[in-house]
Amino acid sequence: MFAKRTDLALEARELWQESAQRTSRLSGVKATKSKLEGYGLTRVDILDTRGEEALGKPAGCYLTIDLTTFWQRKADFFPRAVRAVGTQLKSMLPAEGPVLVVGLGNAAMTPDAVGPLTADSVLVTRHLISAMPRQFAGFRPVSVVRTGVLGTTGVESAESVAGIAEQVQPAAIIAVDALASRRRERVCATVQLSDTGITPGSGVGNHRAALNRETLGVPVIAVGIPTVVDAATLAADLLEEAGVEHIDADRLRQGQGSMMVTPRDIDAQVRDLSKVVGYGINWALQDLDVEDITALLS
Repeated sequence: MFAKRTDLALEARELWQESAQRTSRLSGVKATKSKLEGYGLTRVDILDTRGEEALGKPAGCYLTIDLTTFWQRKADFFPRAVRAVGTQLKSMLPAEGPVLVVGLGNAAMTPDAVGPLTADSVLVTRHLISAMPRQFAGFRPVSVVRTGVLGTTGVESAESVAGIAEQVQPAAIIAVDALASRRRERVCATVQLSDTGITPGSGVGNHRAALNRETLGVPVIAVGIPTVVDAATLAADLLEEAGVEHIDADRLRQGQGSMMVTPRDIDAQVRDLSKVVGYGINWALQDLDVEDITALLS
């Protein structure tokens, strides 16, 4: 069986079902579907070691919001997307306490710029509350850091976040990063949230040190947008759809490095969805509506 690459829990479940050639219930995994603000919502709970082994992901809750219709620009498409992301994120966070938002990725590489672009839309309030506690008493303390990447900083993202977290003492950390999808239809059309933390670079096979409760000592909520598809995974899916029964894994994976595929208008799509996530973070953390957030950011 050709190993297909994905960061999405719902796709990992799909791959298990395909490999097992059945649609029966997977032991240790619970999946439910619903609607939220007009967008599809899939929740995958990995309950135990059986689920971890089957899906290759740590136990926890994985929420995937389907924003395919976002691009149809229907009525209130942006506020509804913000509320959908914000509602689910709020349910995963502690009710109070400071929050550190981490924008992972490389701002100079568009498909990897989700984290830095999201950080641009997050309201930073920690310093304001310290300087003017009476005026900003109704705001939750929020700090933001853009870690950059090891190749340009010489510092692991996990090391940067650990050092800052030691000073800020957050009640929770929100880590935002770009992901890889198995399906091209889900690229720039979904947002995944999970309470299991994140491993930067895992989507493109460049695993770094993990950011999670075990390494940082506080809950780490991962928020990701798939911006790329592994070329070999895409080719394998297309061959299967064409009826090819035997896939030569060695030929698909040949070469010294993997190739990733991304949409031609990735810059616009990443910019728009990163704004949705940034606003969603504000909606989850502050008592503000979308118009208030826009006014404070402008």
